[in-house]
Amino acid sequence: MKRFLLLLPLFIFNQLPAEEPPVATFSIVAVDLETGEIGVAVQSKIVGVGAVVPFVRAGVGAVATQAYANVNYGPAGLLLLKSGLNPDECIKALTGKDRGRAHRQVGIVSSDGKSASFTGTECSDWAGGNVGQGFAVQGNILAGDEVVEAMAKAFEETEGILAERLLAALEAGQAAGGDKRGRQSAALLIARENWGYGGNNDRFRDIRVDEHPQPIKELRRVYEAHRRLFPRPTG
Repeated sequence: MKRFLLLLPLFIFNQLPAEEPPVATFSIVAVDLETGEIGVAVQSKIVGVGAVVPFVRAGVGAVATQAYANVNYGPAGLLLLKSGLNPDECIKALTGKDRGRAHRQVGIVSSDGKSASFTGTECSDWAGGNVGQGFAVQGNILAGDEVVEAMAKAFEETEGILAERLLAALEAGQAAGGDKRGRQSAALLIARENWGYGGNNDRFRDIRVDEHPQPIKELRRVYEAHRRLFPRPTG
């Protein structure tokens, strides 16, 4: 483990909770082992959650960092996954010396389907997560544990492509009570090797609803439009 820690920028280990408002939210990180797609879906009562929470790299994995988010967890987590650590080991490396870890929440999935979720002891109630084969769900300031339970159930029981399963998880989480403060923004980020615009990158679906009274419903609408325009790789 120690040799992998040398890969991380030292500044991520000495972080206290930022003055910015907490990204109190619910999210899911997941992988489709058949297609190789990897993604994150998220909703929050904050403007522009898609700019903070989701990090994805094709062939490597996905990270969702939230609560008093340490956004360094995203790129650093992907670096650790690429180096060979599993999601549990990544979380231990990321949180181990972070002075603000009690206020953090993070979910990680690797390209081979391993997953892990971490909730710091000082995250606002209700806060917690659920993991399964190929996915991890987590949330804080939620209506209750039924939110993440509903998300996990929806993801496992929904058939179809990864985007459909991720959106179903968000919709189920909202139906179960969601973020108890309300709704504001949502995002869907999916990577698949060479499936980005023109076939020149891995960013296949990158859809954000930054400010809307019904962000998940709007995210679904935008996704359907995006899918009609880009049903498969171009180029």
